[in-house]
Amino acid sequence: MNIGIIIIFHNNEININPKVFIKNINATENIKMCFVDNESNTDTLEKLSEIKDMCIDKVSIVQIKRRVSREAAKRAGARFMFNDFNLKHLGFIDTNALIEHNYNINEIVMSLCIKRDEIIAFDKQNKSKQRIKSTLFKSIFSILDYFKYKDTDKRNNIQQTII
Repeated sequence: MNIGIIIIFHNNEININPKVFIKNINATENIKMCFVDNESNTDTLEKLSEIKDMCIDKVSIVQIKRRVSREAAKRAGARFMFNDFNLKHLGFIDTNALIEHNYNINEIVMSLCIKRDEIIAFDKQNKSKQRIKSTLFKSIFSILDYFKYKDTDKRNNIQQTII
């Protein structure tokens, strides 16, 4: 089952380790990534292009030349993904939100590739709880929510062990 991941970047050059991205993306089947460069003025786009060149069938880049909101960047990535791929699951991550929540971008990409099936199950579970039918852009789920959920679940398990 294919999953698409939109990753929104803005001046994240120092946070990106291309070797980690390439190794993990190439080791994973049935995953498509769309890197959205939201008007970076650092070498972010060059690093993303390096990753794309080594993961040709799995990575695409959408370059936005004028800084837009996170929602607009997400929609640009979603339009590209929906037009080019047949995906049942589409998630997104804003790298700046990851950094704000003390997540490492490289570790998140590694987890995305390793935990692909868990992330799909998380999306299915959330969609089954929705009462309103999903539209094109409302069907995109937050990958950050998955990691927050996993961290909360981990803390609860530790607390139960202590009690």
